[in-house]
Order: sequence, then structure tokens, then C-alpha cells
Amino acid sequence: MLTRIDGMSQQPFTRRGAIDLSSLKRPAQPPAGAGGGGAGAPGASGGAAPAGGSSYAVSVTTQNFQQVVESSMTAPVLLVVYSTSRVPESVQYADDVAALAGQYEGRFLAALVDLDAEPQIGQALQIQQVPVLLVLLDGRPVTQPIPGVVPSDELSTLLNQLGQQLTAQGVTGRHQPQSAAAPVEGEDDEPAADPRYAAAQDALANDDIDGAVAEYQRLVDANPADAEAAAGLAMAKVLQRTRGADLGAARAAAAENPDDVDAQTLVADLDLLGGHVDDAFNRLVELVRRTAGAERDTAREHLIGLFAAVGNDDPRVLAGRRNLASALF
Repeated sequence: MLTRIDGMSQQPFTRRGAIDLSSLKRPAQPPAGAGGGGAGAPGASGGAAPAGGSSYAVSVTTQNFQQVVESSMTAPVLLVVYSTSRVPESVQYADDVAALAGQYEGRFLAALVDLDAEPQIGQALQIQQVPVLLVLLDGRPVTQPIPGVVPSDELSTLLNQLGQQLTAQGVTGRHQPQSAAAPVEGEDDEPAADPRYAAAQDALANDDIDGAVAEYQRLVDANPADAEAAAGLAMAKVLQRTRGADLGAARAAAAENPDDVDAQTLVADLDLLGGHVDDAFNRLVELVRRTAGAERDTAREHLIGLFAAVGNDDPRVLAGRRNLASALF
């Protein structure tokens, strides 16, 4: 299912080298009142309408590229490089990414680069093929480039994973809308974001893990069907359990005590936080297979909690559930 992006989505966010902007010479700003043809910088007024018709998308030019990269200091930027002439279907792909980014209400900004119109940007990014998707955070790529047209369901899975991992790391910033459509007469404006999760996300941002657990627990108690709150609670509990843990010492203890449930579950938690989702699942599946009684129940329940943290619709969770069933029966 995720052959092109699965290995990447399992990697932790890493701080790679900053994007080299030296090849981009920013043109002089036009005089006031002059009609500029480029898309406006993020957050700027008077710019062109964002590509894809989304409030969280922007067409990227050499003029606003620096601002787009800088906007990733607030929240991730999904930089899509496409080509109208080389790969016509990549235009629709860019629009699909823009539309999907809009569903996250500021958690992501889709930045769309037409390589035909902006070859200098392609050179600065060292683009080898189109289309390609790069995820930028803090002004740097945080995954390997994702080549090709990624199906929308796979892309949605990837963004859900990124969102969960960012929340776990306390990255809760949101982009401002690039434009706002005029409301239809008689209709109320839609809220910019669901405020129910604000307290929990603020707690994570302030490194108050216990507070985040309490807030998510309150939401789950009020509505057990709230899947996002359940996932947030499960991930916050992973953070709570691993607080202060030493990865090297944890791995050594698990290697020395392969049937120690506490030792194995701690490493599984750390693997999950590090992005090694399959490793975490497989470790606990094998622990369930080797143990019995109360120890097996503890390992099984812990694994189910990790499933919730990743998301029950994730293909790796579906595979993990099948492997768990095999281990149990």
C-alpha cells in the first residue's frame, strides 16, 4: 500500500541541511501600484489567489519562495513541484495536495511550484523528477523527497501520521489562511479550527505531558467515539511512559530480558516515537506469542494502545492486527 512513502513515514523527523537559496536572485519589488503577476507571499495581502482553490495553499515563485520556506517555522509546508509540460497529470496532483491540506485547517500549507515557470526553484531544490513532494519544517526538509503521484488515500494516511508525530513532539502551530472566500449570505462562517483539542495541544507544546493526558482523557470520557481524542490520548500516554527514558539502556535491558514485559513495551514505545512503527508492533506481537496469562494480556493491551496512537485506519495497524490475531490463535 505505502511502498513509496512507508519507509519515509516511519523515520523520525530529522533536521537536515537548510535549503540552499543561493541560486535564487530575488527580483526587485515593483513600485507601489504596479501590477505584479506573481503569487503573493504567505500571509501577504493583495497576492494572487492560492493554487488549488484552498485557503491553505500558495503558488510559489522566486519572489515568495523565501517567505514560503520561512513559514515552515510555524507549521509544516508541503512543497509540491510539478510540471505542466512534462507530466500534465501532475497539475491535478498539485491541486489534490492543496485540497487535502485545506482539510487540516492550518496544520499544513501546500506550496505549489510549477517547474516550467520557475526552473530556478527546481535547481535550488536539486529536483531530479516531477512531480515530487517535500515536507519542510523549520526551513528544512524533514523527510526524503516523495516522488510520483501519490494516491489521495495514501497521502491522507501520510499527513495523519505526520500530524500525530508533530503533536507528540509538541509542534502545534498552524498557518494562517492565505485567503478567505466570501461567506454565502445566510450561512454562518465555519470555525477556523476545532477548539476541543486546544487545551491538550497547548499542554503538549508546554511540555506538560500529564496535563495533555488529562485533557485527552476528559475528551474521551465525554465522547468515547472521538477517534482523534483517543489517538491523542494514546500518543500522550506513550510520551508519559517514555519520559526520561534512555534508549540505549532500554534496548540493552530488553536484549537481556526478552520475556520481560516492562522492558519490551518500553522499547516498543521508544520505537514508535522514533518512527519505527513496524518494529514496535512486531516486537510486541512476538512478545504476545512467547508469553501467557497476565503477561500476555499486558503485552496485548499495550499493543492495542499503540495501534490507537498510530490510527486504526493505518495500513500498518491493519497488518499488526492480523499478526496479533495470528499470535493469539
